[in-house]
Amino acid sequence: MEEVQWKVDGMSCTNCALSIHKYLQSEGIKEPKVSFMEGEVQFQLPENVNKETLAKGIKGLGYKVRGNEEATPIKKWLDTQGERSAFCFLFTLPLLIHMLPGVHIHWMMNPYVQLAFTTPVFIVGMSYFGRSAWNSMINGIPNMNVLVAIGAIASFGYSLYGTLIGQGQAFAYYETTATIITLVFFGNYLEDSSVQSTQRALKDLVKAQKVMANMIVFDDQHKEIIFNVESSTLKVGDLILMNTGETVPMDCKILWGEANVNESIVTGESVPVHRTMKDPLLGGSTIENGTLKAYVTAVGDDTVLANILKMVKAAQGEKPPVQILADKISAVFVPLVLGIAFITLIGNYYFTAIGFGESMLRAIAVLVISCPCAMGLATPAAIAVGLGRGARNGVLFKNAKSLETFKDIKQVVFDKTGTLTTGHFTIAAHEVIGNMTQEAFKTLVYSLEKYSNHPIAKCISNEWKSNQPLAWKTIEEVKGIGIKATDNEGNEYWAGSYKVISQNVTDKSHNIFILKNNILLGWLDVEDEIREEAKNVIETLHHQGIHTILLSGDQQSKCEKVGKALGIQEIISEQSPADKLAKLEALTLQSPTAMVGDGINDAPALAKATIGISLSNASHIAIQSAQVILMNQGLKNLPMALGLGRRTYETIKENLAWAFSYNIVAIPVAAFGLLGTWGPTYGALIMALSDVVLAINSLRLFRKKLV
Repeated sequence: MEEVQWKVDGMSCTNCALSIHKYLQSEGIKEPKVSFMEGEVQFQLPENVNKETLAKGIKGLGYKVRGNEEATPIKKWLDTQGERSAFCFLFTLPLLIHMLPGVHIHWMMNPYVQLAFTTPVFIVGMSYFGRSAWNSMINGIPNMNVLVAIGAIASFGYSLYGTLIGQGQAFAYYETTATIITLVFFGNYLEDSSVQSTQRALKDLVKAQKVMANMIVFDDQHKEIIFNVESSTLKVGDLILMNTGETVPMDCKILWGEANVNESIVTGESVPVHRTMKDPLLGGSTIENGTLKAYVTAVGDDTVLANILKMVKAAQGEKPPVQILADKISAVFVPLVLGIAFITLIGNYYFTAIGFGESMLRAIAVLVISCPCAMGLATPAAIAVGLGRGARNGVLFKNAKSLETFKDIKQVVFDKTGTLTTGHFTIAAHEVIGNMTQEAFKTLVYSLEKYSNHPIAKCISNEWKSNQPLAWKTIEEVKGIGIKATDNEGNEYWAGSYKVISQNVTDKSHNIFILKNNILLGWLDVEDEIREEAKNVIETLHHQGIHTILLSGDQQSKCEKVGKALGIQEIISEQSPADKLAKLEALTLQSPTAMVGDGINDAPALAKATIGISLSNASHIAIQSAQVILMNQGLKNLPMALGLGRRTYETIKENLAWAFSYNIVAIPVAAFGLLGTWGPTYGALIMALSDVVLAINSLRLFRKKLV
């Protein structure tokens, strides 16, 4: 199925997103992801569904689909919330000045003059709020613009009626109409600005994609010619030149030169790394000093940076469990507020001494002070900041649920090879048993191990590489045991762990045993260094009350050596992939468990854990089974990832508490007239600032201490 990603203009709150989500589901789209903060819609397009029909349907709801183009849409008059609020303010200011105590502008007393100032504001307001409100009601999910539109229409209509019957002085609420519209536009502008600031980490990644590149070509005399091109025009295989201070335009591999490269935009590691010939470079990195020539290995959506952006955006579109309740309340919030406003109007008119005009003002104040957006914004704002901070520090979350789930993690399971250790092995010792020469033994071992992706096998095949490897009739890798092969004469060979010879040999202290027809030909031992950051990470987890477990297929003696050196609390060794899976399933049933592995050999176990955390080379970013990926090929950021998950959930709870308490307090205050005669104006101003509070609280996540 085709992956569709659209930019959609006009989404201003969660209810807008719910409207589009509901429409897409009704058209047969499964699990669409709609983010009003990003203004994006993502979904898998079934073969029997027409994309153009969906775009027209979304347009019919009052939103504009811009597809996936990068071009800026045609600029229209009063196209932004800031422009609308500025325009409306020019006409509203005279109305407000006229209402100030002690200010008497005689010509402003004329209701027709007030009508003239209010009409442009009302027209601009209704073209935006009215249209959005109408479309949302047609779709069955009324949004917050319904409340604003009804409040403005009520005050404008009441004032216009008084003007037409010649009693404008008694019915003059034009300033209420104008201030409601102006302040809500201003509030939307503040909200947009605040929400955009929560996306700043993602914006930095996007900017890193759009750079100029020095492309190398050759003339008919085979001389180099260098000219600037946009990075988006590069293709795989193109040659590029990079100098000090320049950004690496796309993923590439170095052909010539050496340099110190800052990869913090991708890995979160601020210390520059030294890169030389044959080393890979990540698009978006910066050349701190040096000059390099390289050829492009990946462009567009295939680059590491593009995959990071895709992953972060997809995670932002996910809804964690805590958001479900807020969405349910948001869906019925507007009808509920309309009911409260009607009760406010009737109750104040019939059961208090105030007249209809004052009762109407209280009802309008209820409409404009209530804020369904706050409940819809509470979770996405915190998620955006949490995912953004993680991405800038080399921690990628594949879904928003992982951020929330981290709060429950009680134990962390570590694989040994490549996770607690560096994964860079060296052959420490070997012995040939029998009449085979050293050279023949090495050739045999290389011929077997070159077919395996296991780190130990790669180490052996790299050190003992042979130009004349043996040819096999059949060869297969048996997971958790080793490599099995047969030659053309029917002889069976093994290069494997102690399990391949356990019936004949009692000494299981060696790493790899080499057999021919079940006869031992020799053995090898390899060494692997413990990661320098591992001990500090384990101690930090213990300080946080998290139980640590080492789960490995390696020998018990080697696992105990590593486990004791790091202070790991529980050691489980000599486990096959199937054993690992069963053990992890049992551990997960005991309590929420995170599994940390290399993301390839441990894929089944990572998928089975409550949260799978992958330590992986950036080039494998798109194929990992884990929900969380640590980009810097190290454990250093593991405590930060756990802390970020907990802090993000705390921020979501704070935001939701504010959103609910705000509405619970604000609506009764407005209904009982505690805001005074300027109730609708104060209500619109307070509502305008309510979402800004959420955004500011979410932005605190950028600075909160995580460990």
